[in-house]
Amino acid sequence: MSGIRFFLLIGLCLLVDLGYGQDFTGYIQPTVALNYKVTPFYSHNFAINSRNFWFKDEESTLKAKQLDLVHFSNLKLMDNQSVAFGVQYRFRSFIDTGENELRLTQQYNYTQKPFIVRFGQRFRTEQRITKSNTVHRFRYRFSVDFPLNGERIDIGEGYLVGNLESLLSIGKHINPEYDQRATLQLGWLLSNSIKFQVGTEYRLEDLTDGKAHILMFLSALNLSL
Repeated sequence: MSGIRFFLLIGLCLLVDLGYGQDFTGYIQPTVALNYKVTPFYSHNFAINSRNFWFKDEESTLKAKQLDLVHFSNLKLMDNQSVAFGVQYRFRSFIDTGENELRLTQQYNYTQKPFIVRFGQRFRTEQRITKSNTVHRFRYRFSVDFPLNGERIDIGEGYLVGNLESLLSIGKHINPEYDQRATLQLGWLLSNSIKFQVGTEYRLEDLTDGKAHILMFLSALNLSL
């Protein structure tokens, strides 16, 4: 339980800085993901998520922003190391006023599990391609997850996942942008092939040129074949 209190304290400290009057936006983002293991060392991940406003321009609202289609190919190098390559297409032009986006991702993931707590480090590079520009983004994420009952997650039991992520975006005709994200999610193992997670993510964007505060309510249904 001390781990739960630790992550709740982190989330509370981050949200203290959040103010509705200072460039605050709220989103709801549900996700459905399918994981398919081709071999013990190679797998695919397909996902679709929809991002919708619940707070914008200092008032509550319910409006769609974008729809994402995502695919990752994952190759396990060792039991605790993997690399992945991803392709994502973001539909926005027919939903909101933004541009559609093609995103290419390269990823390295490393995990450690000395006891019941698993620690993870993820490094990503991304190329975000739109009609007007190409932005290169570099990401580092530190994550912790652990079961809420016992030493492992059994069917019907819950678990907690916490992430801290730093991002740097650079590109032509734009200033470098630094972002920080903190995520806390509660999950349940519903069966051997189904997981369900709910949680929140707080984003502090564009730290060097006027902060933008974002609070997202997340849900994810993960299916495995």
